Amino acid sequence: MTEHPVRRGIAAGTSVGAAILLITVGTLSVLAGISAVADDGLYVVGTTYIYELDLTAWGWTHIVLGALLACSGGGLLARKTWGRTAAMIIAALSIIANFLSLPYYPWWSILVIGLDVIVIWAVATWTGRPA
Repeated sequence: MTEHPVRRGIAAGTSVGAAILLITVGTLSVLAGISAVADDGLYVVGTTYIYELDLTAWGWTHIVLGALLACSGGGLLARKTWGRTAAMIIAALSIIANFLSLPYYPWWSILVIGLDVIVIWAVATWTGRPA
């Protein structure tokens, strides 16, 4: 069974975009994590949440995850096998982390979850083989 060339082209283009998104979202996650670690009062929690953690812990979680996202985006741009694997795994971990941090920054979390789903689809669909 052969792959449709248009689908392959869209997935390849989206994979490059996914790599750029990973680097960007990773960088922004690091910056958001730094601001949570530096000043807990910056984030406001509206309601009680069952997965409540200290904001400093969430900050460090986002710093580490953001650094890993950016590194996997670099590996994906370099067309490394570990970059593809890491991109999918770390994007899935990012989905979980952003779900758990919904009460702290809901719109950002929802946006990042959506972008991570696109990243996982693009990386999983793109084979990287020439047409």
